[in-house]
Amino acid sequence: MEAKVKWVDGVMFVGETGSGHAVVMDGSPDHGGRNMGARPMEMILLGLGGCSSFDVVEILRKGRNDIVDCRVEITAERAESIPSVFTKIHLHFVVTGRELKANAVERAIKLSAEKYCSASIMLGKTAEVTHDFEVIEV
Repeated sequence: MEAKVKWVDGVMFVGETGSGHAVVMDGSPDHGGRNMGARPMEMILLGLGGCSSFDVVEILRKGRNDIVDCRVEITAERAESIPSVFTKIHLHFVVTGRELKANAVERAIKLSAEKYCSASIMLGKTAEVTHDFEVIEV
């Protein structure tokens, strides 16, 4: 994998992925930014959410579960001192489908967290990563 990050001005940067997609990152005004993009640490949480959700959806689909929606709400705490690494991260999955069984959703989340999601496993080296879920029937 490859990526590039280019400084724009102040504390704004544009990141470009090796696959050709771009994202703007910026700081808050109290850190010299103009609030024109996500914070870099927010991008890490988005990556975690995307990685985990990808796994959960794929595992459920391969198990022939009738899933129609999946979202994950992520909350995190960071260390008080520099480096301000994540110390706690909680992922709350909301999975919607027809006749979804809670044990299938729980299994998919566990497989993602323990085996497949590189982001979750990597962040677990500095943070306590926890998960829970709810199933919504349609």
